[in-house]
Amino acid sequence: MANRLVDATSPYLRQHADNPVDWWPWCDEALAEARERDVPILLSIGYAACHWCHVMAHEVFEDEGVASALADGFVAIKVDREERPDLDAVYMSATVALTGRGGWPMTCLLTPDGRPFFAATYVPRPQFLHLLASAHEAWTERRDEVEESADRIAEALRGQVDAQAQLAPVLGDTPEAQGADDVLRAALDAAEERTASTFDWERGGFGTAPKFPPSMTLSWLLRHHDRTTTPRALQMVEATCEAMARGGMYDQLAGGFTRYSTDADWVVPHFEKMLYDNALLLSVYTDWFRVSGSPLAERVARETAEFLLRDLRTPEGAFASSLDADSPAAPDAPPALEGEGAAYVWTPAQLTAVLGEEDAATAALLLGVTEAGTFEHGASVLQRRVDPDPAWWTSARERLLRARLTRPQPARDDKVVTAWNGLAIAALADASVALDDPRLLEAAVACAEFVVATHVVDGRCRRTSRDGVVGDALGVAEDHGDLAHGLVRLHAATGEQVWLDAAGALLDVATDLFDAPDGGFFDTGSDAAELLLRPRSDTDNAEPCGASSLARALLEHGAYAGSTRHLDRARAALEAGCRIALRTPTFGGWTLAAAELAASGPLTVALATPNTPTSGDALSDVAARHPRALVLRGATDSAPLLVDRPAREERTTAYVCRGTVCGAPLTTPEALAEALAPDTP
Repeated sequence: MANRLVDATSPYLRQHADNPVDWWPWCDEALAEARERDVPILLSIGYAACHWCHVMAHEVFEDEGVASALADGFVAIKVDREERPDLDAVYMSATVALTGRGGWPMTCLLTPDGRPFFAATYVPRPQFLHLLASAHEAWTERRDEVEESADRIAEALRGQVDAQAQLAPVLGDTPEAQGADDVLRAALDAAEERTASTFDWERGGFGTAPKFPPSMTLSWLLRHHDRTTTPRALQMVEATCEAMARGGMYDQLAGGFTRYSTDADWVVPHFEKMLYDNALLLSVYTDWFRVSGSPLAERVARETAEFLLRDLRTPEGAFASSLDADSPAAPDAPPALEGEGAAYVWTPAQLTAVLGEEDAATAALLLGVTEAGTFEHGASVLQRRVDPDPAWWTSARERLLRARLTRPQPARDDKVVTAWNGLAIAALADASVALDDPRLLEAAVACAEFVVATHVVDGRCRRTSRDGVVGDALGVAEDHGDLAHGLVRLHAATGEQVWLDAAGALLDVATDLFDAPDGGFFDTGSDAAELLLRPRSDTDNAEPCGASSLARALLEHGAYAGSTRHLDRARAALEAGCRIALRTPTFGGWTLAAAELAASGPLTVALATPNTPTSGDALSDVAARHPRALVLRGATDSAPLLVDRPAREERTTAYVCRGTVCGAPLTTPEALAEALAPDTP
């Protein structure tokens, strides 16, 4: 059996390289093999940090009987959803349509030309063997029925994409229509009302269990509060941010957030740590700190940034994708406790062994560690519902963390994903200014230098790299949008023109590659291999979708560059994206955050400094408190916004611009605060 996964750039594919299953990666050769043998395709999609993917790997794909059944009647293809989000989007749509829910691992049966006729998520070994036997019988004995079913499913999926593109506009016939800004503001106000109706006012967050971090919605609500001064938007942000930071989803010892909470009270997490979650949440807590000065927001922002630099940074200066949910059992853990969460949970006896009886009793009360446990087998997830004595906690935390690091640690998926690194660049650049920490800016610059040099090939993005070697998978829309967003934010923090130029070049390529007839964007480029359908999503999920990421990057770039071309394209994209985002705002936060920027011009503050950029002067502090304001710091003439806008009297001078129209120079914090006053009382 050829081992086709051993040299993959994806750690997830490499995890399956030693399976007895004769795996193929998704490639033309695999599809040709299925056509030549005239057998169905078994498509398995997952990712390296996925707990249930590991379970299915051990129970199913390490089984010789399963491998034999697959070899006899199928071509088995393994896909890393993080490396090929286009394939994941297509077949996740089929899975949700057929089963009513989605998730990973994803298990699909396809005709040799890629049409799905069965879909599921995790399938235990007995049911999996039954599935293979039934599918083989149907394929050989009732082929016409299978083909008809596959045709119906494919047609229904194509119809979903068409219906999405044909939704009625909500902001008028064109973004330039008379009163369009007033219509947009009213629509955003209505969306905030709709969002509040689904908010959990007792526990924070939206809906019931499981609860995911609503990062993009919180980002929008902060900007909505800044424009309207409505206290409710800020209350939703503060309640959710505090609940997440004090619960078990936040790593109370090492910093950083896990993927989601399995319960409504934010106690028990799903333990994988993803780069995109932590980059987005770093941005949210940084913005919350800028707006409120909250000590909790500042602490969590600093600790999350430290987690990125310490645990996810690669030797090349970029950031790895994730830390696994699973790890081997700790030597002092209960015998049954291994796998998911084993590196993170504690029993009272473990606390005592590290801290001694007196400090352990204090820590157990503070961190919610009980004899019964809050997780499994008497172990507890650490929470921190109150703030302890700082000196005591510093000592206890250091001792607990040292002890935890002696346990077997979760594996790291060290592939570098373009989009997620773009989000990290933006988060670190913004945090470096708000927290006055030059190390964060240095990390953002190093990451940008690597990603631009390695992942941008012939002007367009590749999706991933590993060990400094770029992969073959073409970047999707989110890769171009998120990287451009990061480069624009880096330009704002450094005042260096090179980053704005690099972002503009990416966006010019992207608007051609991903352009959709209605002003929105497809997920895949016009140069990508043809799939069952050309995927398109106008709703955010765990991260910004391609359309929203490009819309926001175009808007920010247009504002900083003074480019009406990019601003007009951004507004067209927002018109397309708002058709869904305003109706279901908790799935459109990135689009709505960009719409808040558009509703105010967008609002840009150029800070002309006499020597070098600074974050410590009074004008910078005033500008930083407004999350709607796109703030640029730089020496005179170092960027388009600063051309012919010099520093006056050797003092930092502010120029407030709305769209491409800028006001008079301002040199006092009072004058700048007045110029940045909300749009509505």
